Amino acid sequence: MAIVVGVATLCYLGAAAFDRPWVAWAGIPGGSLVIAVSKITGLAWWAGLGVAAVALVLVGLLGRAPRPAFTAQVGALIGYGGLAVATLAVAPRAGLVLAGLLLASHGVWDLVHYRRNQVVPRSLAEFCMLLDVPLGLGVVVLAFLD
Repeated sequence: MAIVVGVATLCYLGAAAFDRPWVAWAGIPGGSLVIAVSKITGLAWWAGLGVAAVALVLVGLLGRAPRPAFTAQVGALIGYGGLAVATLAVAPRAGLVLAGLLLASHGVWDLVHYRRNQVVPRSLAEFCMLLDVPLGLGVVVLAFLD
C-alpha cells in the first residue's frame, strides 16, 4: 500500500513539475518502472521513488512550474511520501492500517483536484479516488482479520 501512495504522489508531482496534466497518467507506468528498476538493482523502492522525486523537483524549479500548484505537490509528496515510508518502520499490522488510512485519505487530495480541475486531468483524479478510498479502507479491514 505504501508503494501505491508513493506512486500516486509522484504522478501528481510530475504533472505539476512539467505543468502538463497528462504527465500524471504517464506517471503510473513511469512510477512502476522506477519501482521495478529499484528492485532489480537492489535499491529500496522508496529510495528509487525519492531519486525520481528529486529529479522532478529540479525539473519544476528549473522549468519554472507555476509555484502554487508545484509547491502544493512538493508538500504532498513530503507528507504522504514520508508517512508512506514511515509505515515500513512500525509493526506489520499497524503499518498496514496506517498505509490503508493514508491511501484512503489521498482520496480527499484526489477530490480536491477533481473539483478544481487543476494539476491533473479530472479522469486521473476520478480514477485515483475510485482506487484509493476503497482499496485503502479495504486494507484497514483486512489488517484486523486473522
